[in-house]
Amino acid sequence: MEQPGPRRPRLAAKAAAAKIAADFECANNRTNAKRKAGATPRTARKTPLKGPGVNTVHTGSNRSSDEQVSENSVEDIGDETFDPRAKNVPRTESPRCKKRRAAQPAGMKVKVTTPRAKPAPAGAPAAAEEEDDSFPVPPKVQVGNSPVYLVDRRLGKGGFGQVFLGKRIPSKRLVNDPKPAQVALKFEHKSSKGCCANGNPYEWTVYSALGDTYGVPRMHFKGTEGDFNIMVMDLLGPSLWDLWSKEGQKLTEKYVACIAMEALQILEALHAKGWVHGDVKPENFLLGPPGTPQADKLYLVDLGLAMKYKDTRGAHVKYDQKPDDFRGTIRYASVHAHLGRTASRRDDLESLAYTLLFLLDGRLPWQGFQGDNKGFQVCRKKMGCSAEVLCKERTEPFRKFTEVVMSLKFDEDPKYAACIALFEPLVLTIPRPIACDSAIKVGQKRGRQEMAELDVGQKRGRQEMAELDVGADGQPRKRLRSGYPGCQWISVYNKHKPMKQRYHYNVGATRMEVHVKKGLSDGLFISAVGCAADLWALIMDAGTGFTAQIYKVSHNLFLPKEWIVEQWDAGFYITAVAGSTSHSALVVMSQGTKYTQQSYKVSDVFPFEWIKKKWRENFHITCIATAGSQWAVVMSRAAGYMAQCVELDFLYPSEGVHRRWDEGFRITGCAATPDQTALVLSKPRKAPADETQETLRTTTFPSQHVKDKWAKDLYLSGIAFGRTVS
Repeated sequence: MEQPGPRRPRLAAKAAAAKIAADFECANNRTNAKRKAGATPRTARKTPLKGPGVNTVHTGSNRSSDEQVSENSVEDIGDETFDPRAKNVPRTESPRCKKRRAAQPAGMKVKVTTPRAKPAPAGAPAAAEEEDDSFPVPPKVQVGNSPVYLVDRRLGKGGFGQVFLGKRIPSKRLVNDPKPAQVALKFEHKSSKGCCANGNPYEWTVYSALGDTYGVPRMHFKGTEGDFNIMVMDLLGPSLWDLWSKEGQKLTEKYVACIAMEALQILEALHAKGWVHGDVKPENFLLGPPGTPQADKLYLVDLGLAMKYKDTRGAHVKYDQKPDDFRGTIRYASVHAHLGRTASRRDDLESLAYTLLFLLDGRLPWQGFQGDNKGFQVCRKKMGCSAEVLCKERTEPFRKFTEVVMSLKFDEDPKYAACIALFEPLVLTIPRPIACDSAIKVGQKRGRQEMAELDVGQKRGRQEMAELDVGADGQPRKRLRSGYPGCQWISVYNKHKPMKQRYHYNVGATRMEVHVKKGLSDGLFISAVGCAADLWALIMDAGTGFTAQIYKVSHNLFLPKEWIVEQWDAGFYITAVAGSTSHSALVVMSQGTKYTQQSYKVSDVFPFEWIKKKWRENFHITCIATAGSQWAVVMSRAAGYMAQCVELDFLYPSEGVHRRWDEGFRITGCAATPDQTALVLSKPRKAPADETQETLRTTTFPSQHVKDKWAKDLYLSGIAFGRTVS
């Protein structure tokens, strides 16, 4: 058994008793600022808690005994929306923003972000507010070298502007001008949230970059007049939404198959230019002008949420996840968009699948949810719907296409031609309601070869669902939504030189003291805890470096605030936490850590906004736990990490974990509810000699697997029980 090495003497300030300041974020900012200035902080105003499920935050710090601290206080903060151009200055939240806020899967606030002034990178608005009608548009316009257009009736209203019919004023000088006599004029007020820092609409950047792209309308002119930014564009006809409404809110399979084939060709052309649309839905697919040869031609419009998925070198952008960053329309958004993952081609194709099924059935299974957690409910429902469930009354092409797009990896090249070829048997007869001759040729030329590759990939995807993770060098696995959600044990193993480790599981609260006392007498300290079916699991080992340890089981209380505060005063810090379905908690606190300050938050939703704020204050997550559907996150200063991220999903986030491993992150915390799994991954300031890490998912506690890992010098570093399969 390896004994902990000697520790260097701690500073006097760290040896002092910890004091506590319980607060919401704004109160904590005030008191911290005064502490830095050497002033005695003012006690924050206490405000009655509003409504059920209010989040609580508690903070402890290792300070000298003569330092003044505020009393416990809780300050309730309403929802705020932040504009990055205003450097996060709070502004009033509009009703439209409140509606968009409901789209967040984990209950976080929606960020209404605006495009950056940089040329092409991500910067499009995350959620559009409707353009104010109070600004009257001019009766006629001329921008750049364009003809003069009379502004006629309004054709529509979008997230960042209004579209009017423009009629060219006849002129002798323009008798032979090939430009169209009638155009669409898109007016966007200069105060619009869709404008970049330089004042130009973000869409201008996208249209200019795309140029002449198949299925994307042309931007003939752009410029400013008065208080408006104006785009002169091709005049188009009705949207697929209009068509769907006209046809009794259901379209035939042949009709929708034509739409699918043509839409896939348009998206392939868009993606080939390095862009993803970000808001694929029936309202954004338009037909050509009625009575023209283009009347049955499909077009994709509204590029306000388009993003680059390739960088300036042509390489795919890096993977990331920001659980509070939703983009798109809640009904059709991909699950990855709900979860705040970096946009890629798979998102457009998943949204297309939902669009096709909506046009066929007139409804999607996740419609009808209401309330502040609408986004959470919708995303959970999407994750619980397999392709078989969504397409149970549809022919094979729709089922297979949906299954394919659900299993795409972040940077995978979609097999567009193979997907087009899937629908070809449904459109063999003429006439076809949507022009798709070009798409048919693509499907015939490249589709058959890709179809074979598609079949191989799907077979492999089903097999991989049953496999367990074997290490950081494994390939990211395809994710298949089975429609049968399940919970498992998640166990994390780190490479370590030989040491003594012990585990206990299915432990009742009355038996815990026996195991802990025996471990402490053997020089072992609790390093990780977990819970399943109200029975506890303990991991004890000799590699923690702790010098003293205490624990508490609090029944029907998650977490025991008063006890934690007392132990902070005695110089202990939280080092492990777990919760039960009955909302009991097991809290372990230790001495001998390097932490200098600690804060925790209990929340009904995953508290990513609070986590981000604490990251900015140089805190890092050191413990994470759940009790029922509640989350508890403990963050500490001087945790020894240089960077940290979170992977949150409605199943075990295998692909995200592998990508983070490749970037040098390692799992340092895990927790799961019956609905979601969260993994905390960190980059240590001092890299271990061997960074090998493995994970397992097992239905029962992995007792036999643990022994096998020990034989390879892999030791348990984290355990959790919860949702791993959707």
